Amino acid sequence: MDCIFCKIIKGEIPSEKVYETENLVAFKDISPMAPVHILIIPKTHIGGADELNEDNAAVVSEIMLAARHIAEAFNLDNGWRVVTNVKEDGGQTVRHLHFHLLGGKKLNTELA
Repeated sequence: MDCIFCKIIKGEIPSEKVYETENLVAFKDISPMAPVHILIIPKTHIGGADELNEDNAAVVSEIMLAARHIAEAFNLDNGWRVVTNVKEDGGQTVRHLHFHLLGGKKLNTELA
């Protein structure tokens, strides 16, 4: 598999990790869209939210709790956003489930 996020998990590609557990890793986005832009990904390869099922969906709960901890660590007291994109039309550029944690400024409220 030629997944860039799997390579980051394996340490084959460097990243600036900010949080890690047995099941997930979070690191700074290399092309940030906000002052704080962190990617949170499961260590198990799941293509996207469309591949979640009863056997693997618990990782999303862990990711959301991690987002809260990361937001606290980055002092995002005024608010933050978590986004996941699904497939090409949804804007997913890496086919590995990942969530963007954005904050550090007032974010645009337009969703499309």
